[in-house]
Amino acid sequence: MKSIQSNIKKAKKYLDNNHCVAVPTETVYGLAANAYSNIAVKKIFSLKNRPLNNPLIVHYYNIQRLKDDCDINDNLIKLYKKFSPGPITYILKLKNDSKISKFVTNNKKSIAVRFPKHKLFRNLLKNLDYPVAAPSANISSRLSSVKPSDVKEEFGLKIKYILNGGKSKIGVESTILNLLEKPSLLRYGGLDTKKIENVLKKKLLININSKKKLAPGLFPLHYSPGIPLRVNVKKPKKDEAYLLIKKKKIKIKKLLLFI
Repeated sequence: MKSIQSNIKKAKKYLDNNHCVAVPTETVYGLAANAYSNIAVKKIFSLKNRPLNNPLIVHYYNIQRLKDDCDINDNLIKLYKKFSPGPITYILKLKNDSKISKFVTNNKKSIAVRFPKHKLFRNLLKNLDYPVAAPSANISSRLSSVKPSDVKEEFGLKIKYILNGGKSKIGVESTILNLLEKPSLLRYGGLDTKKIENVLKKKLLININSKKKLAPGLFPLHYSPGIPLRVNVKKPKKDEAYLLIKKKKIKIKKLLLFI
């Protein structure tokens, strides 16, 4: 327990001083920085080689802290009670007096927010006086990191600290919903959309190809492997990956019917 608290204090110290640290979430590892600091947030874009017009997701400990920065609506409350903390991100209206860095939102009046479930990250957020911007801890357009060694392979010594929380359980990014107007899906992810529709008691509008970049994951090229990938080949060429698709033999037990 002491070592866990010590690690959290270390991560907090770096974040308080406007550095980036890698943090574990239930979806993938995130590259975290103080969401209120222009200096810290700009470091995220620089490290990831990320376009400045690609907004970031901001992570909060709970909905009470979110009220400082966003307008709360009925759909958010319904979904928050059921799915948060968890792998779902909400697009909400940003308050005029919010301290969120303009680089987080690309100067937009909306923001993408999430309440992560990973206990270690939640513990860290609870001890901070600010929310944390934390896109996936990888170079932009590459595959996301799901364990500390992935982060180290991507960034080496370029980031100050990796908060080791083991392997991410889900392994894919959060589902993103636009709650500014009628609820619409902007990105498929770690939460089944059917479950969301059941809570809202309505069908979601599908808007995953939106021209408005309100959230990450909406660019033509997003998560891709670092080497060429070919489908349905038995052997890869040098420096490439492959997928082999073939029928699976299924043994069917004989059934005796008694009439």
